[in-house]
Amino acid sequence: MTVRIDSTEGRAPFRGYETWYRISGDLGSRKLPVIILHGGPGVAYNYVDAYKLLARDGRAVIHYDQLGCGNSTLLPEKGADFWTPQLFIDELENVVDYLGIRGGFHVLGQSWGGMLGAEYAVLQPRGLASLTIANSPASMKLWVEEANRLRLGLPQDVQDTLTRHEAAGTTDHPDYQQATMAFYERHVCRVVPFPPEVTESFEQAARNPTVYTLMNGPNEFHVIGTLKSWSVIDRLPAVDVPTLIISGRYDEATPATVQPFKDGIKGSRWEIFEHSSHMPHIEQQEDCMRVVGDFLNQHDR
Repeated sequence: MTVRIDSTEGRAPFRGYETWYRISGDLGSRKLPVIILHGGPGVAYNYVDAYKLLARDGRAVIHYDQLGCGNSTLLPEKGADFWTPQLFIDELENVVDYLGIRGGFHVLGQSWGGMLGAEYAVLQPRGLASLTIANSPASMKLWVEEANRLRLGLPQDVQDTLTRHEAAGTTDHPDYQQATMAFYERHVCRVVPFPPEVTESFEQAARNPTVYTLMNGPNEFHVIGTLKSWSVIDRLPAVDVPTLIISGRYDEATPATVQPFKDGIKGSRWEIFEHSSHMPHIEQQEDCMRVVGDFLNQHDR
């Protein structure tokens, strides 16, 4: 039986700009709402749309596009010094207060969203009931090391194409983009062809590349942006809420990149989805919704 999920959309004013959001389900439910933080940075909400299925259990699910992408204010003229983790923490706080949910809420962050969620949780914000870190690294140094290791598993001609264009600075070349997809289809989403919502996010990032390019780089494994030295490892003991960590067996967020979360956050639980890469919410959708939904139900207050 299909459960109908009603949704409403709006725009939260933020420092003279606007953050677009969508609420699936009833914000007045007895269950605490969960805020979904998308990845990138700068890859809009579409590809994590499936997390709205958590609303089938009577919980409000809040998606929003972070500043600089999707339906929110884009600001392509802003430079690297504008796009900081602190900006996105402040934007998240603004969403919480604008929607009037300071009394209690969960946060689930996917990829960069999990990095942002960890940054947020170490501040021990009022109202945070739990944290779910989905497919995220605890440090970009580890991420790059593991991405380079995974690259070695690609066919040699694909590796050569990647290396040649990176050395030449021609990462916008169609051959480079095609070689990139070989990595993505192994370690980002193994449902091929990609579902429409995944394609929509990638296309949006290509149209509005400012945030992703400045903070990350041209793709998931060639990280040359401002986040290249980012780490939250030494601050993780400050996280004081129940924490669920999820990743996929073939994930670009490999066990080596995820382990520091498990080691650093007291009482955290780690679930690995055996048939998934970076998007178990798509690749093993029902299993993922069950695991996350059960965790949220355990930690409503």
